[in-house]
Amino acid sequence: MDRLLPGLFMLSLAVVVVALLAVGWRNRLRRQADVDPLPVLPAELGAALAAADGQYVASTTAGDWLDRIAVHNLGIRTNAELSVHPDGVLFDRTGAGPVFIPAANLTGVRQESGMAGKFVEKDGLLVISWMLGTRELDSGFRTRNAADKSTLLNALQDLISAAPQANADSGK
Repeated sequence: MDRLLPGLFMLSLAVVVVALLAVGWRNRLRRQADVDPLPVLPAELGAALAAADGQYVASTTAGDWLDRIAVHNLGIRTNAELSVHPDGVLFDRTGAGPVFIPAANLTGVRQESGMAGKFVEKDGLLVISWMLGTRELDSGFRTRNAADKSTLLNALQDLISAAPQANADSGK
């Protein structure tokens, strides 16, 4: 009996914490209801300029590495393959659906040591900045093999410098 009451207390505390997390995530989804839909994945992307397996960390509001974007499953950490194509970038995520970013929507790429609860060694994450409608987002990716990071970084930098910017002509 002396172990039953503390056990029930801990169980009820855990249930309350999980419920509060669920309410918080639901409220974040509600606040972000105005986020534009994701770009459509083209039927054919062509050959990949670079690709690597790793972990899709999350997408956040640009410059605010704690403000996860919950809609469209962009805030869910999952295994993924990141591939760079002439038409854009594809996060082929396991269990959360693909995220395609057209080349014209890319605004930058950099290396960081962390974002949205994932912290690694100095410059261990690739962070891709891009426009989704009028919002600028940062999406993080951690390569499984460290040598793949520089290949992806170079391909992304080349793609961004060669791509016409979506906002230049549309006035967005």
